[in-house]
Amino acid sequence: EPDFVTPWNVRQACIRSLEQGYTSYTANSGLLELRQEIAKYLKKQFAVSYDPNDEIIVTVGASEALYVSAQAFIEKGDEVILPNPSFLLYEAVLNLAGGDIVPVDCKMENEFKLKADDVAEKITDKTTAIILNSPSNPTGAVMDKEDIKAIADLSMDHDFMIISDEIYEKIIYDKKHYSPAKYSDNVITINGFSKTYAMTGLRVGYLNANETYSEELFKIHQNSIACANSTAQKGAYEALTGPQDEVHKMVNEFKNRRDLIVSRLNEMGYETVNAEGAFYVFPKIEDPDFVKKAADAGVVTVSGAAFGSNGAGHVRMSYANSYENIEKAMNILEERVVNG
Repeated sequence: EPDFVTPWNVRQACIRSLEQGYTSYTANSGLLELRQEIAKYLKKQFAVSYDPNDEIIVTVGASEALYVSAQAFIEKGDEVILPNPSFLLYEAVLNLAGGDIVPVDCKMENEFKLKADDVAEKITDKTTAIILNSPSNPTGAVMDKEDIKAIADLSMDHDFMIISDEIYEKIIYDKKHYSPAKYSDNVITINGFSKTYAMTGLRVGYLNANETYSEELFKIHQNSIACANSTAQKGAYEALTGPQDEVHKMVNEFKNRRDLIVSRLNEMGYETVNAEGAFYVFPKIEDPDFVKKAADAGVVTVSGAAFGSNGAGHVRMSYANSYENIEKAMNILEERVVNG
């Protein structure tokens, strides 16, 4: 998670809501004024239109949105195309729903970006959905516009759903984020405030989808959650409508850290793609004992195999830590693991 503190204006909004006694349920779909601001943001940022009354649901983080999407639409035997490697929660929610996972390798030679041609090869008459995640956890890959649009076209041609997890869309470097919702009606877009505004513990996210999808999503949400935390929603409203200076500072700092960790890893001989978003790198490290050696030396990393078979021979490292600590960690790896 981001190592930054939630911006003060957001914390103030939460404090005010508590001082004013605003601790009751909100509408099941979330505060109307928050949904209206989300609709404005989507229109401005991606040129897509959603009715805040019927097509936007405020959720308990992006995690609930993922769970609701799987429960609403994935049945036993349905095939769901999943990037390999990908975030662990995707496999978990699909397994709970009974879906069959169809992995698509995101190759290092393509900077771990999911390619439309590879997706097309996996489509069958059982394909119900695909999960996209750009920028990606665990690789930091940002998909190209051509592939986003081509996969959106495939979803229309073959009538399957795109579940697009865009939680890192603001944490992106020298690139532009493209949402498949601009190119297809068959999309559930998932986003939130945890990463962009360092609000992880407040647990507030949202999903947007056409009314047909939203009606089914709402049934699961309403009967399992009731509504997202009212105080957190007040904070989310302030996050969207207030100054964005802290977001820009955070992204710039992440970029500096990305540049440092990529440079140092490559200098150590660990081939590392120049991740274009999120706050992870996915270096090629084929030593099966690396994670343990690093941990014994005081540096925590995660085996890439935890994120899918195509992650084997890689390690995920997060740079959601201070520049000084990353520099220290790289020095430790060089001195005690590479040269030790």
